[in-house]
Amino acid sequence: FPNRIATEQQSVALVKRLLAISVSCITYMRGLFPESSYGTRYLDDLCLKILREDKSCLGSLQIVKWLQGCFDALQRQYTCFLFSPLVLNLQTVTELYQFKFKYKKEAPQMDISSNRMNFVNWVCSEDIKEASRLLIRKLYLLLQNLGPLPNDVTLTMKLLYYNDVTPKDYQPPGFKEDGSPGDLFFDGEPVNLRVGSVSTGFHLMKVRVTTEKKRMGTVECNLMQKNGLTEISHQGLDCDEEEEGNTKISCLNLAFSQEEVIGPKKKRKVSEPEKLLLEGRK
Repeated sequence: FPNRIATEQQSVALVKRLLAISVSCITYMRGLFPESSYGTRYLDDLCLKILREDKSCLGSLQIVKWLQGCFDALQRQYTCFLFSPLVLNLQTVTELYQFKFKYKKEAPQMDISSNRMNFVNWVCSEDIKEASRLLIRKLYLLLQNLGPLPNDVTLTMKLLYYNDVTPKDYQPPGFKEDGSPGDLFFDGEPVNLRVGSVSTGFHLMKVRVTTEKKRMGTVECNLMQKNGLTEISHQGLDCDEEEEGNTKISCLNLAFSQEEVIGPKKKRKVSEPEKLLLEGRK
């Protein structure tokens, strides 16, 4: 991790790294690929398994390619959501990983008046590093305590965009226009968990996990939402929209967002991988 985040480029590099670590953590802890598909890195006392291009595992090669496409959309500040569902029969979701991205329109400013520096909207680099550590630790803790997955699951990705800045014909490398019906149905009773967020002053990244209630095991209660067990909604699980009480809908439509409190539903541009994974779990 960089010692300081002073520029937008340093910030986007950190967000890309956090996304790569998180996806690597998910695929490793959920047993999707063999040990040979991972390298080892350390963050303080935390051992990280990082996905790499393993020519003996076509699935890991495809995930790395998808991540590179995500990086392109992040660099251009087009993408707002990355949904990474584990699906059964290409339609039924059994576990869902959500990454939300926001971009600051103005860079953090420093006021040097009165013979002293007054930080305005500035995030301390040490705070960023600590938030990053906490996010990764909580994700590892959560995945360590989740029950096993079915054997026939497949990982895929969906990218959603900010329509006002994204060209209609834009597709990141490795992705194409989403041709699916849009609705993904959750298998069983889903529980939505907020893992954490990291803000650099230039970017904001939030992470959530949705899994089956029966898979919760010994997960710490403080990872759960204050409102209790919340099932996924058909509007697309906007991370900023908190529903009162429990939502009893288990259908997810990725094309729509509920960011606007007032007004009609706004259909979002959605991308999916050009190719699905050629193999499932290890």
